[in-house]
Formats: sequence, C-alpha cells, structure tokens
Amino acid sequence: MTHAIVAGQAGGPEVLSYVPVERPVPGPGQLLVQVAAAGVNFIDTYKRSGVYKVQYPFIPGSEAAGTVVGLGEGVTGFAEGDRIATAEGHDCYAGYALVDADKALPVPEGLDDATAAALPLQGLTAHYLVNSTFKVQAGHNVLLHAGAGGVGLLLIQLLKAKGAQVITTVSTDEKEDLALGAGADHVLRYDGFDDAVRDLTGGKGVDVVYDGVGKDTFDGSLRALRVRGMLALFGAASGPVPPVDPQRLNAGGSLFLTRPTMAHYLQDAAERRWRSDEIFAAAADGSLKVRVGGQYPLAEAAQAHRDLEGRRTTGKVVLIP
Repeated sequence: MTHAIVAGQAGGPEVLSYVPVERPVPGPGQLLVQVAAAGVNFIDTYKRSGVYKVQYPFIPGSEAAGTVVGLGEGVTGFAEGDRIATAEGHDCYAGYALVDADKALPVPEGLDDATAAALPLQGLTAHYLVNSTFKVQAGHNVLLHAGAGGVGLLLIQLLKAKGAQVITTVSTDEKEDLALGAGADHVLRYDGFDDAVRDLTGGKGVDVVYDGVGKDTFDGSLRALRVRGMLALFGAASGPVPPVDPQRLNAGGSLFLTRPTMAHYLQDAAERRWRSDEIFAAAADGSLKVRVGGQYPLAEAAQAHRDLEGRRTTGKVVLIP
C-alpha cells in the first residue's frame, strides 16, 4: 500500500483527500517510480474543479521526480535506482506513480529532487514558447504576464539570455522584486499595462505577448502588440477567454493568436530530449535559477491548491510524499 491524494468529485480544494491506495504495478513500457516530489500546476486545479473533464475518483498530478524502483516488460535505457522526472505522468500526487519510459527524463547529478520536480512542465513550457511558438531573437520586445510565477521566472531568464527586452506584469511589490531579480527590464502592475507597454516601446508595441493569465489580460494583451505581433495564450489562470471574433486580429494590425499546449511541442523522443536536456543542464550548472516557492507535505495538497489559486505563491509549488 501507499498513499495518494484523491478527488472523489469535482469541486474546490476540499474535495482532495489523503487516502491509502494500492501500490501500482508497471505494465509494458512503464517505470514504477517512488515519488520524491510532485509538481503542482494550474492544470491540476482545472481537472479537480471540473473545468477539464476527468473521470472521478481522480488522482491529480502529471509532474514528478523520483527514483525508478520497478521496470515493466520491454523497458530499455533505464534501471532500478535511476533518478527521473516527467511532465507527462499520471496520478503523481502519490507515494508511487507509473511513468511511461519514453516520457521519462533523466535527472542530472547535482539537481535536488524538489528542483527536478519543479522543472519539467514549466521548464519545457518556457523552452517551447521562446524557441518554437515564437522564436525570440536579440532585440525583440516581449511582454510576459505573471513574471513571478513558475513559468514567468524561467521565461524571463531564457528571454534575457536571447537578448530580448522583457516587460512583465505582477500583482505585488514582493513579486516585482522577484521579477527584477530574474532579469526583467520593466515590471508593471496589471492596471493599464497595455498603455504602459506602448509608452515603453515608443508607441510601437511588443513583438510577442506570453499570456498565461487568460480572461483578465487578454484584451490588453492584444492592444499591447505591434503590427503583425503574436499573442501566445498558454494558460488561463484567471479563467478561459470568451470566443474571439477573428476580425479583431485584423483591426489590431494583422495579429497572430495561438493557443499552444506542451503535447504538441513534444512530438517525438528527439524533441523531448532536446528540450529537457537543455533545461536540466542549465539548472544543474546554475545558469538557470529555479525558484521552489513552496514545499507542502503531500497530505496538505488541498492547501497547496488554495494558495496557488489565490495567487499567494511565487515560483513553483511542490508536494513531498
């Protein structure tokens, strides 16, 4: 037996219970991983609340780091005792989880468990956004929302490494300090951010907006773009964006709008390893700083969800079984 967090029905954080469950058994092509830390992400709250449809009872969590303790039939390239992480797991809010071997990411020496669990989803997201969704180059002007969040702090660093000017939004003085510490050039509050961006860019607007907030920032994000600029809407922390008339993109300056998701940027093993190797190597050598803003015992997953949804967290939140 082991323990896991189970949502018996759709609802608020109160539906999450810490309960004993059977230890899973790896099937063909799977690894059994003893979870050392599990990442907490907004997608977990969407599934718990019913915004994203899942079958209940439901164990949240797609992101974790830990040690391989069992191998399913046909697994090659891994052995018991290996440390791995994943952004594409299932039922990771638990003491043990199953991970498909082709979606397991080797963890380099020198990277602690909490950091290894904090990196996969947000690190891979940051990587595909700046390298593939919109290929950022030196001299680009970029607006990034929620700069003190887990993705935001990583994005700021990756953008600055490419030579971009980074403008970001935050909600508090503490978060402003974190964004500046990560390298942001300008930090704004959300009220009137689109006008402030225009002022900072000489009336031109930014080349790209990375928006993980959604409903509350969407209109301003469109207004902040230059002619033929791109809005990459990669999340909806404030709620889903209502349907959009494509004519708005024409009126705004022949704008581009995309709604990327990580699965479409991890199309094969080569792409997965390219992104993960770069991100994990940068974290291991210290050139990419990963902020683990909160570590909660697994049994306190409900409180972790409350804090995340209440925007009381910075950086990454992880659960420790």
